Amino acid sequence: MPARKVIITCAVTGSAHTPTMSPNLPYTVEDVVSQSVDAVAAGASIIHLHARNPHDGSPTADPAVFLEYLKGIKDSTDAVVSITSGGGTGMSVEDRLRVIYETRPELCTLNLGTFNYGSFPMIPKYAGQWKYDWEEPYLESTRVEPFVSTFADIEHMLTDVRKQTGSRFEYEAYDIGHLYTLAYYLEAGLVEPPIFLQTIMGVMGGIGATVEHLAHMRSTADRLLGDAYEWSVLGAGRHQFEMITASAVMGSHVRVGLEDGLFIGRGELAESNAQQVAKIRRILAELSIEPATPDEARAILGLKGLDQVGW
Repeated sequence: MPARKVIITCAVTGSAHTPTMSPNLPYTVEDVVSQSVDAVAAGASIIHLHARNPHDGSPTADPAVFLEYLKGIKDSTDAVVSITSGGGTGMSVEDRLRVIYETRPELCTLNLGTFNYGSFPMIPKYAGQWKYDWEEPYLESTRVEPFVSTFADIEHMLTDVRKQTGSRFEYEAYDIGHLYTLAYYLEAGLVEPPIFLQTIMGVMGGIGATVEHLAHMRSTADRLLGDAYEWSVLGAGRHQFEMITASAVMGSHVRVGLEDGLFIGRGELAESNAQQVAKIRRILAELSIEPATPDEARAILGLKGLDQVGW
């Protein structure tokens, strides 16, 4: 029997962590491209991207910054790129979607509900150490500003964004209720299988990172979605590798990257995104699981192909 193929997604740079928290978090264009290329060489088939102001690392929705990343990554790899439609706290839906319309990626994220995404608990750990003035206020803003994804926003993405760009979606589920939302739109005919379902474990405001919750998310998705979905999992922070190892045993694809967790082991900062990819690849190898290539990922997820993107 051939080895099972698993898609490794690498989330290279997110909006929640700040430059103060790790000197290895990329935010210049050169570093984001370099770390993305290295992650693909290590075994990732999908690169998940947020954008950062290259001068101070602050979150940005500027399509011009994304395009610099995208062109650099495409010059050196054939990776699938999944672009965030979530952006960062305080960005409008219009701001967040502008890059999707302009770049027409193979994949973009679709958050399945409005919820409290809490990054503010990280503030006490780094008090007095901030490198840039924006860092602490940004984390504090998550105490008062929810991440907004209304039913109308979801329907807009499933109809207009899909029609205008040809992009498919990485559906992000932070809790059980999000699976019911996804099932509703599948039954309504607005969601096209194969569904790429990304289950997020351990973000404050969402479901906790326990094996019991992981199994509950899986069994609920099986009941609601049947064989219409491909399951992937990420664990936030210190839960990163235990969650994705457990989920891989249960049949999932996996996601790593400095967006999700800054460490490679207890008390040890990851030197790069590629180091995290290499670690999960070793774990998967011990389970007789092979990483999918970018083209294998495209086939699994029914993507349109790198020749049809807007960069």
